[in-house]
Amino acid sequence: MNSISTKSQDGAPGERYDVAVLGAGMAGGMLGAVLARNGVKVLIIDAGVHPRFAVGESTIPYTSTLTKIIAERYDVPEIAPLATFRGIQERISPMSGRKQNFGFVYHREGRPQDPAEVNQLVIPEWQRTESHLFRQDIDAYLFNLAVKYGAHARLATRVKDIETGPDGVLLRSERGEEFRAEYLVDGSGFRSPVADAFGLREEPTRARHHSRTLFTHMVNVTPFDDTEAAAAHKQPNPWHHGTLHHVFDGGWLWVIPFDNHDGAMSTLCSVGLTLDERVFPKTDQSPQEEFDAFLRRFPQIAEQFTDARAVRPWVGTGRLQYSATRTVGERYCLTSHAAGFIDALYSRGLTNTLELVNSLAWRLIEASRDGDWSTERFAYLDALQQGLFDVHDDLVYSSFVGFRDYDLWNAVSRVWKATSILPTMTLERAYRAFLESRDDAVLRALEERETPGLPDPVGPDVSGLLTYTRELCEQVESGALPPGEAALSVFARIRKTEALPAPFELGDPGNRCFEATPDLMRQTAEWAGTDAPEHIRRLFS
Repeated sequence: MNSISTKSQDGAPGERYDVAVLGAGMAGGMLGAVLARNGVKVLIIDAGVHPRFAVGESTIPYTSTLTKIIAERYDVPEIAPLATFRGIQERISPMSGRKQNFGFVYHREGRPQDPAEVNQLVIPEWQRTESHLFRQDIDAYLFNLAVKYGAHARLATRVKDIETGPDGVLLRSERGEEFRAEYLVDGSGFRSPVADAFGLREEPTRARHHSRTLFTHMVNVTPFDDTEAAAAHKQPNPWHHGTLHHVFDGGWLWVIPFDNHDGAMSTLCSVGLTLDERVFPKTDQSPQEEFDAFLRRFPQIAEQFTDARAVRPWVGTGRLQYSATRTVGERYCLTSHAAGFIDALYSRGLTNTLELVNSLAWRLIEASRDGDWSTERFAYLDALQQGLFDVHDDLVYSSFVGFRDYDLWNAVSRVWKATSILPTMTLERAYRAFLESRDDAVLRALEERETPGLPDPVGPDVSGLLTYTRELCEQVESGALPPGEAALSVFARIRKTEALPAPFELGDPGNRCFEATPDLMRQTAEWAGTDAPEHIRRLFS
C-alpha cells in the first residue's frame, strides 16, 4: 500500500488514531475502554447501534477471573462488576440472571428420560455466583465506558474498503468517509471486514465439529425443576439456578433464564436449539416450526415450553463453524469471533474474547508509546487464538460424538471438567500473585504456554487427555470402536492423569455431579500437599 497521508477525513478532520476497532460489541467496547483509559487514541466503528440483541450470555469462572484481571491490570475499575453476579445486578444490568451450575440432562428419542443420566457441575455459592448476561445491557455499558474514557465512536457506519501497510491503516465507509489509524482490530464476527478484505477465511474450515442453531428469547418458560420429567432427579443444585443443557444424539438445547433469582426484573429466557446439520439438515420450515417439531419428538423437554412464546424473531443459521488461516497481519488483528467460531456449548466464546483482550491490550498500549507496530510484536495472538479454537473444537466435537451414547458422553463430560477446573485455578493463582506484587510479569508469564489454548502448568496434562479423547471419538464416529469401549478407555485415562486431583473422582463413572464443597477442597489441599505432582502442587501453595 502507498503511504497513508494525514489529510482531513470526513467527520474527523485531521484525526489519526492509534487504534481503530471495528465492532462495538463486548470485545470492541472492553478493549476500547482499556486502551482509552491508558492513553491510547481509539476509534470504535460499528455498522449498528446500541442497544441490540446478542447471545453469548453465560459466564464461567475462568471468564470472570479474566474480567477481574483486566480490571486490575489496566486500571479500569468499572469493568470489575462484570466479574460477579451481585456487581452486575447492582451496577450494570438488573435484567441479567444468575448461574450457579452447568446442568446436563440426557434424552433418548422415543424413551422416557432416565433420572440417572444427568450431569451437573455446581459453581459453589460460597465461592462465587456466575451470571446469565442480558447482552444488550452489557455491550452498551462497555461501549459507553469506552466513550467515557475518551474513545471516539462512529456508530451506524459501515466500512467498505480497508488498506493496511507499513505506514498504517486506511478505512473508507460506504458514505465515503476516511479514517486513519496506526493499527486495526477487527472485533466484529463472521462477516469480518478484515477477513473478507484479505481473504483470511479457511476454506473449508479445519473444524471437525458440525452444527447449526436457531435461537430466540422467550417468556413463560417453565423451570425444568417444576416438570414431571425432573421429579426423580437428585442433582445437588436446582436446574433453574444455572444454564440447562438438554442433550441428545445429534445436538443440544440451551435454556438460560434471566428470571431465576430473588428480585429478578426480567421475565425472559434465552432458548437455543443446536443441531448437527449433517444429521438434521436445514429445511424450508421456519425456526418456530422446526422448534415445535423438535418438541413433539421430545415430550419431556416440551414440558418446559407448554406456555412459552418467543418475544423476538427467531434467528436460524447455517453451519456455525468458521476459521481463519491467520488472525494477525501487517497492522491488523482479528479478535476471537472475527477469527473463528465453534459452538455455544460450554460458554467458551466470552472466555476466548477476554483472553484476546487481555493479551492484545498491553501490546497495543506499548506500541502507542514506542511506535513499534510490527507484526512480530503481535504474533503470539495468532498462536493463542488458533490454540483456543482447536481446544474448543476438540471438546465440542468429542461431546457431539458422545451424545450418541450416554456412557461416552458421561466420560467426555469429565474431560470438559478437567479443561475448566484446573485452568481456572491456574488463572486465580496468577491473579492473587498479581494483586500481591503488582508485577505485570506475573500475568505475562501466563502467555508462556506449551499448549496455546490452555495455560501452563496444567496445559500439557489436560491437552494430552483431550487429544486422546478426541482420537477415540474419531474412531467411534468412523465405526471402528464401540462407544462403550471408548468410554471405558477415557475413564481409564482420566484415572491415570496424575494432574487431576484424586478427591475430585473425575474417573468414577458414578460421580455424575461435581460440587466443590469446602470439605472437598480441604481434601484436595491435603492431596496437593502429599500426592500431587510438583507442578500441580504449586497451584495450592
